[in-house]
Amino acid sequence: MGFQEATRFFCNGRPLFPGDFEALARGQGEEAAWRALLSQADRAAALASVGGDFSVLLTLDSGLQIAACDRMAVQPLCYRTDTGTLRCAPRADQLADAGQAISAQAIYDYLYFHMIPAPRTIFEGILRLPAGHYVEFEAGQLRCKPYWTPHYAPQRKPDFQTLAGEFRQLLDTAVRRDVGDAQPACFLSGGTDSSSVAGMLAKHFGGAATAYSIGFEAEGYDEMEYARLTARHFGIQHREYYVTPGDLLASMPAVAAYHDQPFGNSSAVPAYYCSKMAHADGMTRLLAGDGGDELFGGNTRYAKQRVFGWWQGVPALLRRPLEPLIDSAPMRAAPLLRKAASYVEQAALPMPDRLQKYNLLLHVGPENIFAPALLQRVDRGAGLALQRQVWSAVQSRDELDRHLGFDWRFTLADSDLPKVREAAHMAGVDVAFPFLDRDLIDFSARLPGSYKLKGLQLRWFFKEALRGFLHEDTISKKKQGFGLPFGTWLNRNAAMQEMARSALDSLAARGVILPALPQRLMTELLPNHPHYYGELVWLLCMLEFWLQAHAAGYRI
Repeated sequence: MGFQEATRFFCNGRPLFPGDFEALARGQGEEAAWRALLSQADRAAALASVGGDFSVLLTLDSGLQIAACDRMAVQPLCYRTDTGTLRCAPRADQLADAGQAISAQAIYDYLYFHMIPAPRTIFEGILRLPAGHYVEFEAGQLRCKPYWTPHYAPQRKPDFQTLAGEFRQLLDTAVRRDVGDAQPACFLSGGTDSSSVAGMLAKHFGGAATAYSIGFEAEGYDEMEYARLTARHFGIQHREYYVTPGDLLASMPAVAAYHDQPFGNSSAVPAYYCSKMAHADGMTRLLAGDGGDELFGGNTRYAKQRVFGWWQGVPALLRRPLEPLIDSAPMRAAPLLRKAASYVEQAALPMPDRLQKYNLLLHVGPENIFAPALLQRVDRGAGLALQRQVWSAVQSRDELDRHLGFDWRFTLADSDLPKVREAAHMAGVDVAFPFLDRDLIDFSARLPGSYKLKGLQLRWFFKEALRGFLHEDTISKKKQGFGLPFGTWLNRNAAMQEMARSALDSLAARGVILPALPQRLMTELLPNHPHYYGELVWLLCMLEFWLQAHAAGYRI
């Protein structure tokens, strides 16, 4: 039975039902458990009680249709209404009719976010459930609601030793549960998150566990030595693959086409090669370390935003006279004064508006990228409006926790999880995310902000709780991950330049970008700033490759 035709019931993933509902699922099947659960008066509370990862569509006897996805949208769900019924599928392209209209707003949003965040999709009339949301459809009326939003309630008198023991036990349980009956295997970047997962696998499976790592022969991008260090430290098998420019030439169009809509996270390519290596070894599931940064305060931007937040602690009587000076000529005259002016300018902005200062699209300028015909059809403020909405929904008084909850949506649910999930699926491998276990998510929400970011020290509690378990060099290393040296390689590789220029010219011919942009990007901007403008080239190329595969005739 196909997803589009399943108007009565379907469920993806591994839901963990509470209490009696779990017994009902074991005895009578998942449909019986979902039917009983969603027949309760407080449907939001019922959904919030379900752990694991899932997406579900259920039609009740009354005719009411309900569709939902898990807290982090590990199992995605897209939907549309058609001839009086709610149609759902894991992918947007499974719901698209021949010639389905492409959304100009979604193309703009793609450049703004480097992906298309829920609830929008690339297709007009097809929506995607945001993480922790559900929809009800009855008598032609469609209602989309959150059943869960991040809620932070930090302990007032935390005991480190007790919390550290609880954390290690929760991670241990999540890893063992996510392995299931599959061979124990995981991604291993060499960072603290993936190393923690690898360590838990080694604890239970010893040398039978296998870790898969990707490297790059480019200075500042390769951290294979840290992955090797972790593998030796825990005594697990270790498999390596070095991605080359030739791999990008071979895989970029295919990876772009595999996604159900344009997707710009460049780490999808190395994740795909990692998954291919695992599949060739006969692995059926990989455990990934995604989520640790966003649960426990591991991204450098959290420390950076805390520094800006200090300005808000300056008494208003001192702040207000200084803020109008930031655009004055004296403040822009010398480098040190310019830095001070930039600090005040950014610090004066509230979150999440402040994040627009780092937005690639806004920094380059939409009018310097997009053709006027596209810009006339979009709302340039839609992205910020969505960010403000998500920020305000996070239940916390602490700015750090608000930022974490904000990232649960945009960094995890809409970007990093689809990156790993789709790369693994493309290679024929399933994936699980132990850090996104419901109990671990709830545990992180109980930690004080000072445990996550101690002064400017990132993920203090996480590192201290795992000190003695992880190798000391793993704890002290700087964060890198599966970053891709695309701009560096593009500057040096003629075949890659030819591929990129062809894609950019095609996108310009569609009327999406300015006709002069390909030449300017490839000959003026990229050579001087390969990393920065390489990212823009990547985004535009992946958009064009997706359009070639899914909407070849698209024109503005």
